Amino acid sequence: MDPTPLELELLDGEALHERVIQDMVLNAKRTVWIATANLKDMRIPMARGFRPALEVFDRMAAEGVQFRIIHSDLPSRSFRNTLEKLPRLTGGGLELQACPRCHWKMVVVDGKKAYAGSANFTGAGLGAKKAERRNLELGMLGEQPEWVKWLEGLFDGFWIGKHCKDCQRRDLCPDPIGAD
Repeated sequence: MDPTPLELELLDGEALHERVIQDMVLNAKRTVWIATANLKDMRIPMARGFRPALEVFDRMAAEGVQFRIIHSDLPSRSFRNTLEKLPRLTGGGLELQACPRCHWKMVVVDGKKAYAGSANFTGAGLGAKKAERRNLELGMLGEQPEWVKWLEGLFDGFWIGKHCKDCQRRDLCPDPIGAD
């Protein structure tokens, strides 16, 4: 990445949910790329209470937003159950890729805004949990092209399998890229 100083917004606590999910993800027009170790059925506050993020993603996919998620572990059972009820997402609106080495926590929206930090895509991480119930997380959000392109490049390289060929954890991978 270019050594030019970056202007990044430092986030913690509830600001993670507000800035990353409410302000960035829910306003996406084209793409949402998420990397997380843990993937759970996170809830998002809506007009009538809390709804699964996947239901909101399904409505966004109907408007042309494409979702990609890289995750480490098997998604939670409730995430999988919710996903199974959303044929638009399972039919191509949401692409999932599992890699046991993925411990990145990042979100890139429309190639214009990006977050990187410690929070997983869970209720206690990027979700709307009360302060007393959320994890202690922090992160950085930015819109500078250098920042966004750098994170996008990391995500895209991972997505196309840049790390797969020589990975020494291939035996743990559920679907290695370039497997025979």
